[in-house]
Amino acid sequence: MYKIGWFSTGRGTGSRSLLKTIANSIKSGDIKAQISFVFCNRERGQTEETDTFLDQVESYGIPLVCLSSKKFRSQLNTDQQQYRRIDYDRRVMELIESFKTDICVLAGYMLIVGPEMCQRYDILNLHPALPDGPKGTWRDVIWELIRRKAIKTGVMMHLAIPEVDEGPPVTYCEFSIRGEPFDKYWKEMEGLSIEDVKAQQGENNALFKLIREEGVKREQPLIAATMKAFSEGRVRIENGKVKDEKGNTVEGYSLTKDIEAQLKKVP
Repeated sequence: MYKIGWFSTGRGTGSRSLLKTIANSIKSGDIKAQISFVFCNRERGQTEETDTFLDQVESYGIPLVCLSSKKFRSQLNTDQQQYRRIDYDRRVMELIESFKTDICVLAGYMLIVGPEMCQRYDILNLHPALPDGPKGTWRDVIWELIRRKAIKTGVMMHLAIPEVDEGPPVTYCEFSIRGEPFDKYWKEMEGLSIEDVKAQQGENNALFKLIREEGVKREQPLIAATMKAFSEGRVRIENGKVKDEKGNTVEGYSLTKDIEAQLKKVP
């Protein structure tokens, strides 16, 4: 049985919805895998949203491991603050070392994973762009797409490394941001600079909102399709390289057809 390690801060509905999607897909047999553990960097009593998430994990019968990063940091003296991340990661690894995993997923995990953990585990993270697309936050990505007058964009899962958003692409899906309904919004922006749009409309800009909407629509399906592809052996990680089912090294495995087929089923 393919085994997945799950990392989340459990901040809100997105985290719960994603875990539910994967858990249901496993239960139905669509994803032939098991979630070995869920790790949360918050403990009970810190926030109501996270408590709800922890209740959800336990309701699925998934082993739950918690270590409050906030409390961990507060227990260090001033001289130790700079070592917080690596010391925290080491303690996390001690807590999860008894669980067997084939792949780990950062699913709404609000901490940067340090180098030692990246070396010990194959960890996947979500990035709201194509493998050759813009870096940074989803906001940075969208503004850069608009600035470039891009034709397409997408969402990808990449291998987590200490440098944020720099890990090799693992899986991805792409979609066009031209044609209907995009073209009329591109036309509205003719003659305007990015600075003009940001100053006058900001994130309320119609094109900005539409690109974001279409990206978000594909995020959970991509994570689910990625777990399915790994569990079926269509893609795997070997020594930091992404391999397809034939053993070929690939610069990201396209799941576009899988994602679009799923979206067509949504009413």
